[in-house]
Amino acid sequence: MARERLYLFDTTLRDGAQTNGVDFTLNDKLAIARMLDDLGIDYIEGGYPGANLTDTQLFAEERGLKATFTAFGMARRPGRSTSNDPGLAALLEAKADAICFVAKSWDYHVRVALETSAEENLASIRDSVRAAVRGGREVLLDCEHFFDGYKGDARFALACAKAAYDEGARWVVLCDTNGGALPHEVEKIVGEVVAVIPGSHVGIHAHNDTEQAVANSLAAVRAGARQIQGTLNGLGERCVSRSACRRPSSRRSRMPPACLTRCSIARPTGTPPMSAKVRSRPRPASTPPPS
Repeated sequence: MARERLYLFDTTLRDGAQTNGVDFTLNDKLAIARMLDDLGIDYIEGGYPGANLTDTQLFAEERGLKATFTAFGMARRPGRSTSNDPGLAALLEAKADAICFVAKSWDYHVRVALETSAEENLASIRDSVRAAVRGGREVLLDCEHFFDGYKGDARFALACAKAAYDEGARWVVLCDTNGGALPHEVEKIVGEVVAVIPGSHVGIHAHNDTEQAVANSLAAVRAGARQIQGTLNGLGERCVSRSACRRPSSRRSRMPPACLTRCSIARPTGTPPMSAKVRSRPRPASTPPPS
């Protein structure tokens, strides 16, 4: 039986950098990026060009990595054109192999947070993806609050994901931004999504507020998703994101047998201590010790 490819996307340098007490320097980010590249991670999200000086400098020059180095940022702002949005311009100008846009996929947030219409939100997604594809970039869309949005209005949440895919996005990433989804919910919802968008173009970004992030990631893969996003040591903006190095050999042994990654497991135990050294702080207490 042919084995399907499973892709690993590390967001330590972006999502992990939002952890309380973490303040990566430019040299920190470069060192961690090289370490992740040596480990065999497929995608490395470096940060948000234009949002701060460190990230702007990071994307000012080529890094020579084998991994797909990815810039993160917001889709076109409501009411702006793609040619009149400074945030979008910074992403398009960044020296990155790929761009990961984040966009609302919960109708409640579109109305209350963005104060715009569903149609404008969908147009923002389409315009942003189209501009990046025309610029020769690989494109991902992080569907923010996807699982909450899907429970509220499945048709709209799926329309957001489909809009990106139809415009040429390589990956549509379903985000459990609140960290409140449970594995059985994730498996059911991802299964319904991959009936519309091929699983080879669907990813999962789980947060660990209820200690379900690893289980939810595995549930998504079982349902057909083929990209997992995570961070070293489970760093993250609120609690933690799914840990990209939480027992890698053990995690791989629990993957569906048809899945294969290129990530080396020869040195998994050395990775968390090394990242902690770069950060000058110990591993979180919840992180299992190296085995």
